[in-house]
Amino acid sequence: MAGEPTARIGIDGGGTSCRAALVLGDRRVDVTGGAANVNTDFDAAMAMIRDLLARLAAQAGIAPETLRDLPGHFGLAGVMSPDMGHAVTAALDLPQVTVTDDHPTTIVGALGDADGAVAAIGTGSFLGRQRHGQTRSIGGWGYRIGDQASGAWLGRRALEHLLLVQDGVAPDGPLMRALATHDFGAGGISGFSFRASPADYARFAPIIVASDDPFAISLMQDGAAYIRAGLTALGWQRDEALCLTGGLGPAYAPYLGVTVTPAKGTALDGALILAGRR
Repeated sequence: MAGEPTARIGIDGGGTSCRAALVLGDRRVDVTGGAANVNTDFDAAMAMIRDLLARLAAQAGIAPETLRDLPGHFGLAGVMSPDMGHAVTAALDLPQVTVTDDHPTTIVGALGDADGAVAAIGTGSFLGRQRHGQTRSIGGWGYRIGDQASGAWLGRRALEHLLLVQDGVAPDGPLMRALATHDFGAGGISGFSFRASPADYARFAPIIVASDDPFAISLMQDGAAYIRAGLTALGWQRDEALCLTGGLGPAYAPYLGVTVTPAKGTALDGALILAGRR
């Protein structure tokens, strides 16, 4: 089994859910599970990944210890450094597996072997580029100080503006009136801000994207400006592919003025491709 070049494991692990796949020749087995953020709760993430691996082996009809000899790539939320990746492989006793964050897997999953760039815009965000099989990414630093153009970033900026409207500093508009009807609970908007998660802010993003309010449009234009600046920083060329992924990525297409290429696959597909490259 270890000598089979098409045998490999891939995991796409996020803060909400995980997906794992095992390829054996022309067979592919997929399983799904819960959250696995190694930075938030390392032990719980390891327990979830062990469960996924055990289920993969059971469904494939192989002994769990066989997986130890297979090449693999795991793209996991919360992997902030190579040391964290090494800690994961050591805890799982999987010496043939490479562990990174989800940036490389998302980039390769979307582009396959092609040169190009990916703007992954959802609750959070990052930008990446692949050139001659090598990937590089920027951003993804979290909604408090980064994740520009993301759902969390849009929601936080909209609520900041709503407070300025309520103070009489900024002009009102349809978007602000729509947001003002939301029940923010104890402490109003300010109280909400102290307990809100990125997902809480991102719930306002669909309202912003769908609005023709001038401030909503200006937010989308600001997000698009960040994406363009990031693509320039990555060295992306207009003759290369550009994929907009994530729940909000496609919403920026009208603001970018460039041709967008559909993603070829998912981050889990990217994990399997990288495992194969290994």
